Amino acid sequence: MALFAGHVIYAANHFIAKDIMPEKVNPNALVIFRVVGAGLLFWGIKFFIKEKVAKKDFFKLALCGLFGASMNQLSFFHGLNLTSPIDTSIIMTSAPTVVFIMSVIVLKERVTGAKLLGLSIGALGAISLIWYGQVSENNSSFLGNLFIFINVLFYSLYQVIVKPLMRTYHFITIISWVFLFGFIFVIPFGLKEVFYNTNYSAFDLNTNMAIAYIIVFTTFFTFLFNIYGLRQVSPAVAGSYSYVQPAVSFIIVLILSFVFHNDIYNKDIDFVKIISCFLVIIGVYLISKKPKGG
Repeated sequence: MALFAGHVIYAANHFIAKDIMPEKVNPNALVIFRVVGAGLLFWGIKFFIKEKVAKKDFFKLALCGLFGASMNQLSFFHGLNLTSPIDTSIIMTSAPTVVFIMSVIVLKERVTGAKLLGLSIGALGAISLIWYGQVSENNSSFLGNLFIFINVLFYSLYQVIVKPLMRTYHFITIISWVFLFGFIFVIPFGLKEVFYNTNYSAFDLNTNMAIAYIIVFTTFFTFLFNIYGLRQVSPAVAGSYSYVQPAVSFIIVLILSFVFHNDIYNKDIDFVKIISCFLVIIGVYLISKKPKGG
């Protein structure tokens, strides 16, 4: 339930964040709001958890902050600003495949024939969708899709680096330091946007609610849900829940179209995207499937 809820929240975030960028908030400023807001919430909990971090682990935590709370978020919001929420949700399902590749390189995970086939199929789906953003006439964008995939690369690298730390420290301790380092790394990109290039007079109730949703739900609760889920189930099972995002995105498009008479994203669902989505899902399934007797 925690993993399912986290991916539903994230799928809705694609549409909520897209609605306020870039007219109301620049992507760099939105990352600052997100990192600062969620960081304060995490450190509020950390205050009650008395746990010291060894000096030798601060470098790893800094890398986690760079890849998991800074560069990944900057690339994600810049990508979402340019491309469609549907494309975003489909590309995000490739995360388990990327984690597998990095686990093979960094953690020397064993490669089987089924996993290699899954890797090839999933890569075909993701690459097809990114390329399709260059030739399609809808809300897709080649550059935007590429930014989203770069976000997946950064976050997957974060997951590989943070895995050994999870065996030593409380997850609140890790997340708190990750967001503190993340804030330090995003300052050069977003501080000017926050103070000089954001039109706060244009903010309305919907804008404030959208930013609050991104901070409290998309960041704070999603991180907690994912960490809790990873402690209860295997990484393979946790990774399979990324399938939820495109499904929820398709449902949101239908609701926007039929209930609110908003068909802006209707043309974003087509044959190529559906096929790309299935290729990625099949690829992740093959990679996550345990071998017989394993």
